[in-house]
Amino acid sequence: MDRSFYQFALAYRGGSKEDVYALFAEAMFNDLAFPKVEKEFDPLSRYIEEKADSAMPSIVFDELFGLYKERF
Repeated sequence: MDRSFYQFALAYRGGSKEDVYALFAEAMFNDLAFPKVEKEFDPLSRYIEEKADSAMPSIVFDELFGLYKERF
């Protein structure tokens, strides 16, 4: 399966309020400018660091991207 990071991370939406992955996924979903088709770390990381809301911390992104790479 050839999924973007965005598609992968959406699976975490709807989790508990204490789940940092769920909170990240919800913030990502609400960010209309998020690069939805991107699969590579560098462009996504740059977006998170420069343009993303504080509800998408880079430490959580790094963890989620690690899971994404393990599965895809």
